[in-house]
Amino acid sequence: GILPDDIIIDTGNSLWIDTVAREKKYQSNFLLFSSAVSGGEVGARFGPSLMPSGSPYAWDRVKPIWEAIAAKVDTTTGKPIERTQPGQVITDGEPCATYIGPAGAGHYVKMVHNGIEYADMQIICEAYHVLKSGLNLNCDEIADIFAEWNNGPLDSYLMEISVEVLRHKSSDTNTPLVDLILDKAGQKGTGLWTAMSSLEVGCPAPTIAQAVYARSISSFKELRTQASSLFGSPQQVIVSKEEKQQVVEQLHDAMYCAKICAYAQGFQLMKLAAKEHGWTLNFASIAKIWRAGCIIRAAFLQSIAQAYERNEDLENLLLDDFFVKELNSRQQNWRKAICYATMQGVPIGALSSSLAYYDSIRSETLPANLLQGQRDYFGAHTFERIDKASGKKYHVEWSTNERKTILVDS
Repeated sequence: GILPDDIIIDTGNSLWIDTVAREKKYQSNFLLFSSAVSGGEVGARFGPSLMPSGSPYAWDRVKPIWEAIAAKVDTTTGKPIERTQPGQVITDGEPCATYIGPAGAGHYVKMVHNGIEYADMQIICEAYHVLKSGLNLNCDEIADIFAEWNNGPLDSYLMEISVEVLRHKSSDTNTPLVDLILDKAGQKGTGLWTAMSSLEVGCPAPTIAQAVYARSISSFKELRTQASSLFGSPQQVIVSKEEKQQVVEQLHDAMYCAKICAYAQGFQLMKLAAKEHGWTLNFASIAKIWRAGCIIRAAFLQSIAQAYERNEDLENLLLDDFFVKELNSRQQNWRKAICYATMQGVPIGALSSSLAYYDSIRSETLPANLLQGQRDYFGAHTFERIDKASGKKYHVEWSTNERKTILVDS
């Protein structure tokens, strides 16, 4: 039978709080050790990214196995060391497996990984939509653009497979398969969990949340079909070949900037959750194990790892010098791409919400001052003043003729 010292490993896509409850439930029977897994079918055959958490004692026993089966990256370039044959053993490179923390921490990190995955996929899909509906390009032309982009900072597994999907012709019609796929997206819940957690801990993650909403609105196919016959489209702009190329370049930068924002939201969410739950998360290590094996593996995860190696207490990824430079140099193209898509009537919720997030982060003053005034007016919720000591609360006696401002005792 199972002994108290035996280890049972949960590798499912569990909600992290369920993992915590299960470990507590079985703690007197055996060691329940959880390990989140990312990589899909390819990862299962050739090495996934592994996010284990739970008993440090159990991890010491499991670690050699996990590091052996995990995907590997080149320690110099940070690029995946590809395996192509089942059973092929790679002993070189850095394994994409690291101990995350106490029970539930690994599944929480995997949940955020999937939230970022939702955002990354939606960003790519919106770029496809702009190129297809906004520039009237066909699937092969879009695939060529994506393939070119995949040789630069947008280099990622999701871009790579998007090229393959766009180029694939249906075996029965010999037409692009993507044009035959019903535009109703499915979801398993991990993106929703991430969006809900961001609200619970008070972490802004609009790109991730918008990606979840985009899947939801896609499910209302009949409603969208009805609405398309009722609402007119904006006047279409005819663009020259040179102008098309400009839009393509602007869209590239918009995708890259939005992608940076999505990762910034995910890493800040993990940081705030770690503080709330008493975890010590190593964000450089997390970025490193996502460089191969997992669905969101991408070249610029190397830059994210380096950002957290430079400053392990980095409050937000956008504040790192490398990403400050990247965003400053590309923000004008980002804005122009948003304008073009909007004027063409192409929905770009993830791209545009990322820009709003960026503009909010870089704004020293936001209109929350008026909002606090409104809250004080109808609910006496009080407010702080910039000309008074921090932490002091004030209220206007709105119902009186004098409308005096009074200091509220805490």
